[in-house]
Amino acid sequence: MFLMASFTSFCFATLFILAITTSSPAATAAEEFMVGGDEGWRQPAANDTEMYTRWASTVRFHVGDFLRFEYKNDSVVVVDKWGYYHCNSTHPISAVFDDGNTIFNLGRPGPAYFVSSDPVRCKNGQRLMVEVISLMHDDPISRSPAPSPFSGAGSNFLVMPQLIFFYVVIASASINNMYIYVA
Repeated sequence: MFLMASFTSFCFATLFILAITTSSPAATAAEEFMVGGDEGWRQPAANDTEMYTRWASTVRFHVGDFLRFEYKNDSVVVVDKWGYYHCNSTHPISAVFDDGNTIFNLGRPGPAYFVSSDPVRCKNGQRLMVEVISLMHDDPISRSPAPSPFSGAGSNFLVMPQLIFFYVVIASASINNMYIYVA
């Protein structure tokens, strides 16, 4: 009887630890999103000025995620709300980037604004506003998959619960067998 109670307690304790570990915000992997998907960072067509607004509405951005801007003969600038709505990049929050491959870390919750430093391109729709969500108020199950070049980046965190479960099963079987041989 004592051995069965110990085994049951061990199983409940292990399942509790497993539940805490897998539901922790730290277990959520940062993702990298290619701005605009396959289209990249470019001036939208004349009849598609809401291209980046539509793209951003299909993705959930979280603190720690990254935005990758890929472009040619252009630039990207982080601006404030006023700069975004007025296509004014004269007072950027950070430097003007024109290297063709720029990655930004979404380091805090709230809105983040990006524009082309060319005001004509910006007014034609080459601007992006994303709402960054804090991980503490997020449901990890509803996380959107990242269309990134290394799409397997987040999958390591999905393997962890499976490994822990496998460890628990092996440990349980070992303990159970140990008690059977002892008894």
